[in-house]
Amino acid sequence: MEFSELIKTAKVENVLLSGPGVPAVKGTLCITSHHLLLSSQPGGDGEQGTVELWLLIRNVDAVEKSVQNLGWYQSTRTNSSPRETRFASSSGTITLKCKDLRVLQLEIPGMEECLNIASSIEALSSVESVMMMYPFFYRPHSMKLEQGWHLYLPHHYYQQVVAETSAWRLSSVNRDFATCPTYPSAIIVPAVVDDEALRKIAHFRQGGRFPVLSYYHKKNQTVMLRSGQPLMGPNKKRCQEDELLLKAALCGRARGFVIDTRSAQAAKQARMTGGGSEPKAAYLGWKRLHRPLESRGRPLQESFMKLVEACNDPSLGMDRWLSKLESSKWLSHVKAALSTACLAAQCMEREEACILVHGAEGTDTTLLVTALAQVILDPDCRTLVGFQHLLEREWIQAGHPFHLRCAHSAYSHARLKQEAPVFLLFLDCVGQLGRQFPFSLEFSERLLLALFENSYASAYGTFLCNSEKERSLCKVKETTHSLWSWLNQPNQQKEYLNPLYSYNALVIWPSVEPQSLQLWQGLFLQWIRSSQYLDEAWAEIQRLVEGSETPTRTNGAAHSQLLLPH
Repeated sequence: MEFSELIKTAKVENVLLSGPGVPAVKGTLCITSHHLLLSSQPGGDGEQGTVELWLLIRNVDAVEKSVQNLGWYQSTRTNSSPRETRFASSSGTITLKCKDLRVLQLEIPGMEECLNIASSIEALSSVESVMMMYPFFYRPHSMKLEQGWHLYLPHHYYQQVVAETSAWRLSSVNRDFATCPTYPSAIIVPAVVDDEALRKIAHFRQGGRFPVLSYYHKKNQTVMLRSGQPLMGPNKKRCQEDELLLKAALCGRARGFVIDTRSAQAAKQARMTGGGSEPKAAYLGWKRLHRPLESRGRPLQESFMKLVEACNDPSLGMDRWLSKLESSKWLSHVKAALSTACLAAQCMEREEACILVHGAEGTDTTLLVTALAQVILDPDCRTLVGFQHLLEREWIQAGHPFHLRCAHSAYSHARLKQEAPVFLLFLDCVGQLGRQFPFSLEFSERLLLALFENSYASAYGTFLCNSEKERSLCKVKETTHSLWSWLNQPNQQKEYLNPLYSYNALVIWPSVEPQSLQLWQGLFLQWIRSSQYLDEAWAEIQRLVEGSETPTRTNGAAHSQLLLPH
């Protein structure tokens, strides 16, 4: 497929761009294989200078079009050709609803041009092939392809764990991704369990996701494991190797906890279709705790969509706004996720027990809980570098299916398939921690926003595909740039640091009471209201912390970028 086949009209003059918080500007609209560009040449004295819109087309979630001022005319008939009927004196409006939640309008002269532009954007934004996406074409001069990809490999963390205790070992049983297609090539397991046993356990766990170490608690020498559900089925099948692994994981301790992110009823129903949960009689010392979380599919995605719809409605009064906020149930999902992560952290920190976390597949709420628990427990995961390491280990390498879950955002009219904002829910929960403990996270809200945007549409290959196996097949690391390489450039890194940060070695226990949880205004309201004064306040805080004598001010430049050039 050639991109040129999808572009019906590549250039249109006199297009008017408008949107919330964006000054209306008229200029030339161009469509390329991956970007939508609008440029306005400077006018006379006192008029606005060149303004550019540079929008990654993959960022477009929905395209809506309307037509005004329709008219018709017929061309004069000749002997050799029939009359042609065409649109005359018509124009159209295209509304672009983006995955980063912004909404833009393009007023385009000419009915035919409007329809062609809309059709081109729809086609380009829905290209399915991963290898046709922008990261495979993006080549910035300031970066090299190999940079960033080896910064946060999981086996670096695993080697640290092996150095701490002889009870665990690194295994290469999955080096060719044959044992578990969604695990990385290197995993860490109890030393007494050999690779042949791991292969048998993989057949007994959903998706081959046998229990592996997620986190080692140095102080208490306890571990957090994650896996897929056991495939017991209605006949209550057992796997001795699986039971041995979990017994070995206890390291002689009296008890451990299985945190199942499904309800007891859902786990029971899963057993009737081939799944199930660990029975007490077979897994001595392990106690099962059910903490149901919405992991995927319609409920979580619709919650996200309802919240965005409410935030975008300026006509709502206080009562209706509060009603819509509550009916979206988004903050209820935040509360449930934080509560379950706190339970996992409490089991390790206060009960000094080992834990195993799983739901069904082990690729969604399982990772949500294990990653959040580590941010709560471990001060290293609250640093800028440590947090990136956590994301790489517990989300990207651990097999969260970003390509499926982030295919659409809150505006898409497409039928829901496997979309679910699980990663966004994690970022929101981390933001809640940052607001309750403003000195304990080294990174700021800007990093969380950047991660949200790049998980849905990016110039970088970090969030491409659904697993490390798929990224290997697509040669993502060989042919795209890493987001970590960009974030860790000195000029960029400074943008994402929290000026109030002070290292806190303690566990941070968040309040999950409704009064303590807040709407993430920096995300859900960022395109609805101006953040100028808040940005200026943070800049002043940064100046005071650094001891600078010159205050940072917001300058109005003649040339402004409405959207990031990615």
